Amino acid sequence: MTRFSLVIITVFTSVWLSCGEVEHDTISHHKVVIQNTGSDTMVNLAQAWAEAYAEIEPTVSVEVSGGGSGTGIAALINGTVDIANCSRKIEPDELEKARQNTGKEPIEFIVAYDALAIYVHKDNPLEELTIGQLADIYGEHGKITRWSQLSVTLPKGAHDKIILVSRQSNSGTYHYFREAVLGHTGDFRLGTLDLHGSKDVVELISRTPGAIGYSGMGYVTPNVKILKIARQLGDTAYAPSIENTMSRRYPIARPLFMYTLGTPNEAVKKYLDWILSPQGQQVVIDNGFVPLKIYSKDDSTKSINH
Repeated sequence: MTRFSLVIITVFTSVWLSCGEVEHDTISHHKVVIQNTGSDTMVNLAQAWAEAYAEIEPTVSVEVSGGGSGTGIAALINGTVDIANCSRKIEPDELEKARQNTGKEPIEFIVAYDALAIYVHKDNPLEELTIGQLADIYGEHGKITRWSQLSVTLPKGAHDKIILVSRQSNSGTYHYFREAVLGHTGDFRLGTLDLHGSKDVVELISRTPGAIGYSGMGYVTPNVKILKIARQLGDTAYAPSIENTMSRRYPIARPLFMYTLGTPNEAVKKYLDWILSPQGQQVVIDNGFVPLKIYSKDDSTKSINH
């Protein structure tokens, strides 16, 4: 090969590689990023949605982070997030702050449902509770502080005192449990162990025979037990499940929300539409949550009735 030929090949290769880099940079430059933050209950589901959507829309990157529903709402108020995940409904004062700070109206999307499960250690013989008993366990004026008051004998070596596991106050799960179980004016008793995430609650209970706590049903592991819950003494107690949530038999179930500031832009709207589609709702089921609808093979649907 002559020296002249080597020069030609070198120049051609350099130009070809440069063009490839420009093309890659152009694609990267046009990648759309959607910022999605908030609820720790929803963080695993939100991440699963983001990963599944990346396979369908590779030019869109959904960046997910947790921190709690309060964190998501704060980001919405500050205008620093595209989608806020919330396991509770946004409060009127939060709506007003968002309007004043951004000039935009938060728009609500119900994207799934969650049955809030009551967890105990796997060796705890208890099988069910009523809402009233839960209030007596967790409420500031509650009288149930020991397992023996529920006719429960824990395995040898475990303390009789009930160890209360809860969530931090910026959690949407904390707010929902307080309202659903303790009532609008009720509050938690002192001495609860307030943890940051849903997974943390279940992990602590799995290591603590005398503990009880609440978290989404999708966080169950083999080392804990989920209790059946009855609305009141004498009623049938039901376990949290898709069927019992959709039929409203399970009494501690709630919607899961996503919020945007004003009408979402095209990329965010397309993403939300996909979340609400049969494909997006299948991700809900796969991650242990309750879909808005059950899609049958003939495309007929069964909707939750709330």
